[in-house]
Amino acid sequence: MPKTFVSYSWENEKHKKWVRELAERLRNDGVDVTLDQWHLAPGDQLTEFMERSIRENDFVLIICTPRYKVKSDGRTGGVGYEGDIITSEAFTQRNQRKFIPILCEGEWPQAAPTWLLGKIYVDLRGVTYSEDSYNDLLATIHDLRPTAPPVGRVPVKKLQVQNPSYKPVTSCNDDIKIEGIIVDEVTVPPMDGTRGSALYAIPFKISRRPSNLWENAFIETWNRPPSFTLMHRPGIARIQGDRIILDGTTIEEVERYHRDTLKLAVEKANEIEKKILQEHKMKEEQEKLRIQKHEEELRSAANRIKFD
Repeated sequence: MPKTFVSYSWENEKHKKWVRELAERLRNDGVDVTLDQWHLAPGDQLTEFMERSIRENDFVLIICTPRYKVKSDGRTGGVGYEGDIITSEAFTQRNQRKFIPILCEGEWPQAAPTWLLGKIYVDLRGVTYSEDSYNDLLATIHDLRPTAPPVGRVPVKKLQVQNPSYKPVTSCNDDIKIEGIIVDEVTVPPMDGTRGSALYAIPFKISRRPSNLWENAFIETWNRPPSFTLMHRPGIARIQGDRIILDGTTIEEVERYHRDTLKLAVEKANEIEKKILQEHKMKEEQEKLRIQKHEEELRSAANRIKFD
């Protein structure tokens, strides 16, 4: 039975009721939900409860609303404290799928904390939210999502007969480079006095749309760079088409600190992509030689076997 903790902001009784009813439904569907409304009593240590719940549960559901975003980005109250614990655990344990954002109210950019903007979320807005979205959440928690079918053997002989010019794709285009900042797409900071309200998103144009391999290597390097300054911000980088976007920084930080880390992460991603593609190419060539040798041995043996 999967164990799940719910992180949300104490906004009003209506919102607390919505959260409680979602938790009740999940428990009825086989999920062991930890909720402060049930598991906290006068005299309990709140911070200890939050730390234990986040670390000991299999999943953490993050109920996103505009108010939750303000508290999380400003690192205020229990939501701010939980945000510190969550980002710390995600960074050190590298278990991103443990933390599932739930959009409860508003639009995603206005409801999601800065450190969650790049994550896929479950849309459960409204009292009568989408059943398909709820079932998707349930399947994720119970590890019942559809999986890819097994990979079969390469039909080399068939491909050679039908398409003699067939060649597996084993190379990429030129190395990706950052071409510059897309000034017109830089967002405007809210500047409402809360902590983090002076930060904004800055997009960078790159020379080509990256592969999933390159994207994963870049994000991993940005989050855990081999060298960085004390002003480095893991978790704020994401890829969107032919753009790298830093969500939650300033142009001054880019100039002073992030520029070198961006260049390093791009170079590392290029290096990793090239290395893996070369390894794939080598394996394919070895497999081709193995099959060729096998066919030659078969022909030789067949010629030796006579039925006169």
